This record gives sequence, structure tokens and C-alpha cells, in this order.
Amino acid sequence: MKDKAEIGILGGTGLYEVLKDSRQIDIKTPYGNPSTMISLGEMSNKKIAFIPRHGIKHQYPPHKIPYLANFWAFKELGVKRIISSCAVGSLKPEIKRGSFVICDQYIDWTKERPDTFFNGPKTIHIGSADPYCLSLRKIAVDSASKLNIDVHEKGTVVVINGPRFSTRAESQFFARQNFDIINMTQYPEVALARELGMCYVNISLVTDYDAGLVDNKEIKAVSSQDVVKVFNENNNKVKKLIFEIINSLPDKLNCRCEKFVKEGEL
Repeated sequence: MKDKAEIGILGGTGLYEVLKDSRQIDIKTPYGNPSTMISLGEMSNKKIAFIPRHGIKHQYPPHKIPYLANFWAFKELGVKRIISSCAVGSLKPEIKRGSFVICDQYIDWTKERPDTFFNGPKTIHIGSADPYCLSLRKIAVDSASKLNIDVHEKGTVVVINGPRFSTRAESQFFARQNFDIINMTQYPEVALARELGMCYVNISLVTDYDAGLVDNKEIKAVSSQDVVKVFNENNNKVKKLIFEIINSLPDKLNCRCEKFVKEGEL
């Protein structure tokens, strides 16, 4: 393929455009079409590919996003590093709306989503003890601090199937498990990136308090309007952080993400 990119960006709710002066390309994959045509452009002398995961018109709900096609398309372009942004709900009062979380762990609470490229006869068992790229996470945290963005350096995200939000009982259960935030799209993205040997980091923007906080009756349960409103209010911060991460990326990362596939093959 003549079109190439070094870095892939996945945009979530409210983030439908990142690259200026980009061009659109259409990539067919063995797993169907990606969420939309892929935007190619440059930033800090690096070639970038951008996909809004829900589609341009937000036509794909979380459980219907063509995750495998999106990541296969990135791999076809030669992408080695992926920066993923998304909206999340907070499960703790100290993780406030408008702050960012750079996740280090996830809990998969989804169901029946295609979540692997290895359905046989070839089998690869990928290590997931530290599923997010350690090197990219450090760059993301340092970039947020440089921009004076309120950032939590790590956090566990529980990924639910959607498209509905949690009941109060579910939200309280997740909080009692000491999970930090809740989201609908980080899985299987992080696992697919690992299977294809690509470094993956997530930038989680806290837009709400899920089903509200038990000890504070003034904090109401989340609504779609609240999520979009807070994300739009912080859109520029999300973009600035992505730009700073890209600007800070070295030519080579000291990480093991590309090695997991070879080491995991049986």
C-alpha cells in the first residue's frame, strides 16, 4: 500500500475532526469497512491516520463499532502507535468532571463483541498484565502535566456493553470493586492493538458521574446530553493533549508492544 502512517488516532464522542489539510482514503479489510473513510495528514513531521470510531454521523453505537476493521486498517497503513480518546464516567468523587485519566488497567464487562484476530487455526495468547503501552502512558502523563491539565496518572476502567448507561445498582457495584471510571469502547480496542503489536494509550475525559454518587444527592445520573456538552467544552484540551503527545513522541519507543505477538505464539 502506497499510503502510510506512523500514528493512528481514534476519536470518540464529540471528536470528529483532528487533522487539518487531510485527505480521505478508503481501505477495505477482511473484517469489513472501518467506521468511515480514514483521514491522512501530518503533524510534527509525523504521518497521522485518524478514525472517528462512531463514524462521521455517530451512526455506530459502542457495541456495533467495527473494531476489527478499524485496527486492521491502521495496521495496513503501517501504524505502530495509537492514541485513543474517549468520554468516561467517574466512579469516585475525587475523579472530577473535566479531568483526564490515563488508564493502566481495564475490566471487560462487554458481551458477544468480536475481540480477537485469532480464531484459529492459528492461535496466539497475548499477555495482558499491563495492557496499555507503558512508554506511551508516561508520555501522555508528562504531556498533560506540561499543559497544566488535571490528570490522573493511572486508573482502572470497567468497559460495559452499552448503549444504555448503568443502573444505580450496577454503578454502585462497580464503585465497590474500586474501579475508577466506566466506558463503552476501550474494549476490545486495547486488546486488538496488543494482538497486532501496536502501542496503545487511552486518554479518558471524565464527562459525568455515571449513575450519580451515593453520598451526594445533588450529583445527578448521566445523560447523553451531559456527555456531549462536557466533551465539547473540553474538545480543545483533548486536541492540545493529543498534539503534545505526538510532538513529544521519539522516533523509537522503549517498549515491548511489538514483541508480544511473537512471544505469545504457540
